[in-house]
Amino acid sequence: MIALTQTQIIRTCLLAGLVLGLSGCSTWLSGRFEEPEVRLTDIEIVRARLLEQEFLLQFRIDNPNERSLPVRGLDYKVFINDIELADGRTSAWATVPANGHAYYNVPVHTNLWRHMKYVVRLLERPNRPIQYRLEGELKTGLMFGRRVQISRVGEIIPADLIPE
Repeated sequence: MIALTQTQIIRTCLLAGLVLGLSGCSTWLSGRFEEPEVRLTDIEIVRARLLEQEFLLQFRIDNPNERSLPVRGLDYKVFINDIELADGRTSAWATVPANGHAYYNVPVHTNLWRHMKYVVRLLERPNRPIQYRLEGELKTGLMFGRRVQISRVGEIIPADLIPE
């Protein structure tokens, strides 16, 4: 008969727990993971002052997987006509249900002062579309997360954003 010490029993239990815990992560580590689709659905102006502007970007995240998808942050850059308007990161958490979707809001702070002449020229024709580009990286998962690249291009019409 083999006599185990209390320390050996604890180590064996911890090792077994670790192995069993990691087996639950196999879905995310295996090739069965499908990247979620991330779309920019809305841009809301929260505050617009001379030296600082605040926007709220709303994303829809569609999860095609059989398991819920934890989202743990987003790094982003926003461009208008190839001029970098803002960059930053958020570490807000959300969970996208299996085979479902969720909305993820990202606050963006900018300072247009250094681009004021350019922005004024763009706003001289408020009905003319302005091109925007959003680049980012969505951080998903828990311990063994994945990073999903985001790249979106579109246009906004300033007259649609100016309150009457």
